[in-house]
Amino acid sequence: MSLSAMRAGRLTETKQPDFWLQKKTISPGEKVFKKYCLTCHQADGGGVPNLNPPLIKTEYVLGDKERLINIVLKGFNEKIEIEGEHFSNAMPPLNILKDQQIADVLTYVRSNFGNKAPAVTVAEVKAARSKLK
Repeated sequence: MSLSAMRAGRLTETKQPDFWLQKKTISPGEKVFKKYCLTCHQADGGGVPNLNPPLIKTEYVLGDKERLINIVLKGFNEKIEIEGEHFSNAMPPLNILKDQQIADVLTYVRSNFGNKAPAVTVAEVKAARSKLK
């Protein structure tokens, strides 16, 4: 609309749809991911070549839940190969996280980045943690 039309009062107010005003809801798992995992595994879950493995459709993410929980609880310091690429950066243990936070972040990872795997429950995290004592 031209400036002269606006001055002449021909400008009508348009109401923006409510979805423009709504904030994106961030899941608890995404919050944990952004705080503890994003730096190494990247926002898209793609990891860093030769250092930090991707979280996209790998057996580590989609496979055995207890193994994945243990990686979070105990850390990971092994050279691994995923789709012909080697990764060797050590992951520190994140056992400072509460069981709910671990369940949330692993569920987030297992259901994002193109992954479609069942949720990790708090009971599964508690059971894995109890075996470490």
